[in-house]
Amino acid sequence: MNTLEILKELTQAFNDHDLDRIMSFFHEDSSLDMPKGSEPWGTRYVGKEAVRKGLATRFETVPDVHYGEDRHWVSGNMGVSEWLLTGTLPSGEQIKVRGCDHYEFRDGKVIRKDSYWKIVG
Repeated sequence: MNTLEILKELTQAFNDHDLDRIMSFFHEDSSLDMPKGSEPWGTRYVGKEAVRKGLATRFETVPDVHYGEDRHWVSGNMGVSEWLLTGTLPSGEQIKVRGCDHYEFRDGKVIRKDSYWKIVG
């Protein structure tokens, strides 16, 4: 599977809420930077198990999360996925936000995922 196909498969795995499949694309020493947190890079998770815990929060905070209007591109060992995230927060509030993920790959696996969201407000 080439890197572009991996990005498309990752998006589908997120839309299927299949955390095991998502994690199959990640390297053991991967890292994740979430869009929110107390540091300029958001909240950072390091190591595959920590990344899994960080990604699980997406399904907890937006149980019906969906990534639509997606497009992807690759340059060398880097890839980008743009998307429109929609879903419902536990409070019942509907969210709709544009964002992107910057990925870095090694040996066909994700070693870094850095997520960005547009600030709506």
